[in-house]
Amino acid sequence: MSVFATLFLMLIIILVAAEVFTNALEHLGEKLKISEGVTGSLFAAVGTALPETMVPLLAIFAGTDDKHLNEEIGVGAILGAPLMLITLSVSLLAFATFRKRTFSGHFTPEKTGFTRDLNFFLFAFTLAAVAMFIPHDMPYLRIFIGASLVLTYFVYVMMTLRASKQLVEEGHATEAHSPMMLNRIGLPTNMITIVLQLALGLGLLIFGAKGFIGGVQEASTILGISALMLSLMIIPIATELPEKFNSILWIRRHKDTMAFGNITGAMVFQGTLLPAIGITLTPWTPRPEVLAGIVIALVGALWLRFMISYGQLRVWHVLVNGGLYVLFIAIALG
Repeated sequence: MSVFATLFLMLIIILVAAEVFTNALEHLGEKLKISEGVTGSLFAAVGTALPETMVPLLAIFAGTDDKHLNEEIGVGAILGAPLMLITLSVSLLAFATFRKRTFSGHFTPEKTGFTRDLNFFLFAFTLAAVAMFIPHDMPYLRIFIGASLVLTYFVYVMMTLRASKQLVEEGHATEAHSPMMLNRIGLPTNMITIVLQLALGLGLLIFGAKGFIGGVQEASTILGISALMLSLMIIPIATELPEKFNSILWIRRHKDTMAFGNITGAMVFQGTLLPAIGITLTPWTPRPEVLAGIVIALVGALWLRFMISYGQLRVWHVLVNGGLYVLFIAIALG
């Protein structure tokens, strides 16, 4: 089978898996009586981010015999994922809805949770950037920053869970869009079948994503892209973008809080825990391509934070983030 045929097949599997996963996740959130913010920012974000989180971890801990190559892939994948999420992934929500909402239409994610996600990401990613300028003869300071990032994610989880009860009372409870898919084969809707369908959906996502990654990496070798650029540009698209079909499904159903939370929650997850590993176990130095990616990711997050602070987030605002990704590609390849 050709590379492009494989990519197309894996894309179909990912689309089916996203539908299965989001359907089960909605029922899980409804069953647990939690807010849409927790369902999107924690459950969906972490669940779909785990497979691609393995890419930098495997590169650092169990990569090739070339240590420098492993470190380049690891650092690029760690920093490239949040960049892609805040730029390309977010902009896809605009393309998925502009016909119904128009470019001047509004997105309506729950404001406090959306703001909290962006605040935590901005703090953590700025701290990760600062760590690049700390000399290697100050290992304890680098370890301290890494530990601070882990603590940051723990605080984020606690705050998100604490806000859930009040949001449910205010009408932001998770509601399932349609009956459980396993109902169609006669199985009841209970915690066991919900977990079973979640596992099925996540398993299909992992299978489809890994097949997609293989196809993209094979295609990238033809282009002659370096290991760092591959990990900054190609790997994040191959690993992160497929799972974000969950957000597209939710945004088309006007579940804006869950759609954005799936992206911003993954940003916090991958902007805290993974940089903590990179800071302590890799050179973590300020190379030009890496710094450009960090700055553009922070600008993208600040832009959305600025817009939501005024109480509105329009479709065209989100498209600006897509433009930032194009800017990064131009800088990286220039």
